[in-house]
Amino acid sequence: MQTALADFIRDTESGQEANAILRTCVHCGMCNATCPTYQLLGDELDGPRGRIYLIKQMLEGADVTRSTLTHLDRCLTCRNCETTCPSGVRYGQLLEIGRELAEQKISRPAPDRLARWVLRNIIPYPARFMLLLRLGQLFHPLMPLWLKRSVPPRRVADPWPTTAHSRKMLVLQGCVQPAIAPNINAVTARVLDRLGISLMAAAGAGCCGAASHHTSGMEDGLDFARRNIDAWWPLIKSGAEAIVMTASGCGVHVKEYGHLLKDDRVYSAKARKVSELTKDISEILSQEDLSKLSSDAKPQMKVAFHSPCSLQHGQKLNGVVEKILRGAGLILVAVPDAHLCCGSAGTYSILQKRLSQSLLTNKVTSLESGGPDVIATANIGCLAHIQSGTTLPVRHWIEILDKLAVPR
Repeated sequence: MQTALADFIRDTESGQEANAILRTCVHCGMCNATCPTYQLLGDELDGPRGRIYLIKQMLEGADVTRSTLTHLDRCLTCRNCETTCPSGVRYGQLLEIGRELAEQKISRPAPDRLARWVLRNIIPYPARFMLLLRLGQLFHPLMPLWLKRSVPPRRVADPWPTTAHSRKMLVLQGCVQPAIAPNINAVTARVLDRLGISLMAAAGAGCCGAASHHTSGMEDGLDFARRNIDAWWPLIKSGAEAIVMTASGCGVHVKEYGHLLKDDRVYSAKARKVSELTKDISEILSQEDLSKLSSDAKPQMKVAFHSPCSLQHGQKLNGVVEKILRGAGLILVAVPDAHLCCGSAGTYSILQKRLSQSLLTNKVTSLESGGPDVIATANIGCLAHIQSGTTLPVRHWIEILDKLAVPR
């Protein structure tokens, strides 16, 4: 793709990065074939190729309209197009540059600004989110059906193991996961304990920053990243060998800390180290001797696994969880269009409700088509979103593995 960037951005770092990305695009349009929003809307500007052209025009000095921002907002950032692209276009990074530029040039409508402000000031703060969720659960019987489906039931966490091992790893507690599904990290600690690994949660670490980053609060998102790095750093220095992610959406974001903080003289080196140490729990288990986990039972449970976009497209870990579950003896049913997004995409399910619900309906139909006993996934947002659209139980895959695995 030929480019002629405008003077205001040509010599900036983001302009140079965007220019390099744009020049890798060959206009082939293969990305549209796997883009969820293009499939729903059939509009070129709601597919990756069209959005790339919109960003290119902005960078070249063309007028930016609210329509431009609308088409960029409709992108799920699922990065399915990156998996499909034969030229290796780093679309996700280009989109971040484009969105930031569009927001600088076009003011959002007041209701949209308010919605994003509310999300930034509730979701990343566990205590605030917990309070809101508990109120929803308290008044659940009085809610209309459409709202009831959005309020997950209350769950309780099992105790963490107390055994101390020489091998130690950190875990991100996150922001909404402790309220919605607090047992996920406890289960992870239990599974790793059986493998001779102690899992630790650092005081002071919390939201990964993605919720702020994707709701017009990029500086807030960077502050969350710095806070996590400060909380983890003493434990990294004392020998923690990995930072375990049990929410793939958080994982893909923390793996980008090195890039996000590359210009921060205080945190750039630490951020690179944190990104290097960050591993999805499936990456950890795939490198361990899982024969240490055993079960006398012969499970006949049929599982439909939803691989989150952040796992299969963002972290390029497609097939890793599936291999672990099959190795445990579970029956994985076929899921048509498994590459497509469920519509959760962080705050997308709130800010783009209509599109999100259409994607959810399609995804639930695919997941239920094989007659599974349970639906498994690897991201808390996907878990809550899919559960709102099905009567089947939806669990994190590590919870299912834990029930099968018992010490020898």
